[in-house]
Parts: sequence; C-alpha cells; structure tokens
Amino acid sequence: MRKTNDKSLKEAIEQMMQVYKIKRRYDETGVIAHWPELVGKPVANRTKEIYIHDKKLFLRIESSVVKNDLMLMRTQIISKINEEARANLVEEIIFL
Repeated sequence: MRKTNDKSLKEAIEQMMQVYKIKRRYDETGVIAHWPELVGKPVANRTKEIYIHDKKLFLRIESSVVKNDLMLMRTQIISKINEEARANLVEEIIFL
C-alpha cells in the first residue's frame, strides 16, 4: 500500500533535478549521448566535437559535404532534438 505522500523513484529524481537545477544539463548530456541516433552513424562518425551552450549546439564536422548537408537540415535537426528532449534545449546550430 502506498501512502499519500509516497512518490515513485522517477518523480523523486525529477524533483531533485529541478531543486538542484541540473535537469537542463542532464537533458543536454542526453542529446550528446544520442547524437548517432539523431543524425545517423555516418554523420556521427564525422563529428569531431559537439557541445551545447546557451541553447546553441556547437558542432565541429570534419567533412565539408556532411557539414553542408547539416546546414541545409538545420531546422529539422533542431526540432528533432527538442522533440526528443520534450523541452526547448537548442535554438541554433553553430558549425565550428
């Protein structure tokens, strides 16, 4: 039997992340970890550096062809990331 003030482990962890203000950083790390699933393995293999800062996704791509393709698909990538995270994590992509 559950008491009225009992919470599931998921609820407790989410509440803890909000209290300590680390939920956003956790979500950003998840995007970086799932980058190959978001864009595919061939693109992920050519990604040399990836990080998020101030709602901007910074990418260093070694192939100019892949970089150009990603520039054209910029809005789709942003919407896919935000949809997966269920939050507005990325507003802009910057290529280094």
